[in-house]
Amino acid sequence: MNTHSCYKVAIGRTDTEDLDLYATSRERRFRLFASVECEGQLFMTPYDFILAVTTDEPKFAKTWKSLSKQELNQMLAETPPVWKGSSKLFRNLKEKGVISYTEYLFLLCILTKPHAGFRIAFNMFDTDGNEMVDKKEFLVLQEIFRKKNEKRETKGDEEKRAMLRLQLYGYHSPTNSVIKTDAEELVSRSYWDTLRRNTSQALFSDLAERADDITSLVTDTTLLVHFFGKKGKAELNFEDFYRFMDNLQTEVLEIEFLSYSNGMNTISEEDFAHILLRYTNVENTSVFLENVRYSIPEEKGITFDEFRSFFQFLNNLEDFAIALNMYNFASRSIGQDEFKRAVYVATGLRLSPHLVNTVFKIFDVDKDDQLSYKEFIGIMKDRLHRGFRGYKTVQKYPTFKSCLKKELHSR
Repeated sequence: MNTHSCYKVAIGRTDTEDLDLYATSRERRFRLFASVECEGQLFMTPYDFILAVTTDEPKFAKTWKSLSKQELNQMLAETPPVWKGSSKLFRNLKEKGVISYTEYLFLLCILTKPHAGFRIAFNMFDTDGNEMVDKKEFLVLQEIFRKKNEKRETKGDEEKRAMLRLQLYGYHSPTNSVIKTDAEELVSRSYWDTLRRNTSQALFSDLAERADDITSLVTDTTLLVHFFGKKGKAELNFEDFYRFMDNLQTEVLEIEFLSYSNGMNTISEEDFAHILLRYTNVENTSVFLENVRYSIPEEKGITFDEFRSFFQFLNNLEDFAIALNMYNFASRSIGQDEFKRAVYVATGLRLSPHLVNTVFKIFDVDKDDQLSYKEFIGIMKDRLHRGFRGYKTVQKYPTFKSCLKKELHSR
């Protein structure tokens, strides 16, 4: 008997708002965009994932499409092996694939990883150090992350959280399971932070012993088949892992760029500003857009290579901030030449003069051709964490009843 079927629960969209009260912002966003359900567990399709990272909300309110295990396996049969991966993988698969919640977090994290961090990520998965990652290693690390990232349950909501766990992970995990979470630790860490700081050897060996149980509990997904083959016996080397991460970053950037370029080779400087200011906490974006219109009357356009180089720089934002601190620019404004030099020192990237000029024109509120370090870094940190820090757009106005319920619950 399949382990999952014991816990099969039919949860309709009417219960969404109710369960959302017990979910973290990441869990809510995943549930908002997920469109497939198999044996109680929710999944995104590759197309859902693309929408979740490039749009504010789904195009229409979805109902979850129920798939049997057999239908799911037939769908996964079309997944290409990792060596056939490309920067069009998700667009080619569209609705023919599934992504679990922990994989959603893993993919989100890849989008904000600098290329230099790809090796660290790979080494974390490669627990036996043989330069290859197998399916068990991948799943054990996902399980560690899941347990560390789960919200601590409070009295009275065990049933709701159990339903939520089933939706997100596909099986019930008892609250007192193998890994004890520190009662004080309520902050959700990023994927790699969690793995780097919280993975103790005892915890690792404990889970490694249960690797077969974990493997048997987990439903196969597009990523698992892509990385480890239909039988789960293939292994992933660093070159393929690196290429997958690089392709994913490129694919999402291409989609954003193409949504503004209308088939042309460039997007306008104003469109570039629009894309930069999405997912940030900037309330009044019109000020920045006015800056661009006023300062760059002759539109030259931003090419895809320039666009991608800027987002590669953003993924190195921490190193850039350190470089500026070393130059003692953190406490004052910075000019274009200093900016270019600091970007190159921190990242090895040479941003084109036109791109740097455009960035300055967007953020130079005082019109003195200087950039305020604190303001720029603050806004760009928001932009970098597109899927992690929540979104400006409120997806749905909660009812008075649900607000009251949550208020009473938190006391």
